[in-house]
Amino acid sequence: MRTIFAQPDQASARDQLDRVARALEPKLPRVSQLLRDAEDDVLAHMAFPASHWRQLHSTNTLERVNREIERRTGVVGIFPNAQAALRLIGAVLEEQHEEWTEVRRYFSVESMALLYGKAEALDASLALVAGEEVFVI
Repeated sequence: MRTIFAQPDQASARDQLDRVARALEPKLPRVSQLLRDAEDDVLAHMAFPASHWRQLHSTNTLERVNREIERRTGVVGIFPNAQAALRLIGAVLEEQHEEWTEVRRYFSVESMALLYGKAEALDASLALVAGEEVFVI
């Protein structure tokens, strides 16, 4: 399976996925079919610039945030009401947001310029540094 993600472009990754699915067919036909059915989802990250692939092909970052929320709510144990739980979870998410925007950026300004025009990426980056909310559609 790892060989699928090690390919240099989307076309060769699709070819490798097909080879892996064919190799799984005799012993694991349901897994092979599942892999073929999920091909577009599995390779969706390859529609972005190659410099973004490392961050996009994995959910490790999201899983790390979820583990931190679970750890913090586990310390509290029982919440008196739903609003109390939402306040704690919101605080954890706010800390994570601050870390991603102020301490270390998940995507650099240069890599975002590959997706958008250089001026748009720079304007959005400067707005984030200034504390403004930016929504790019």
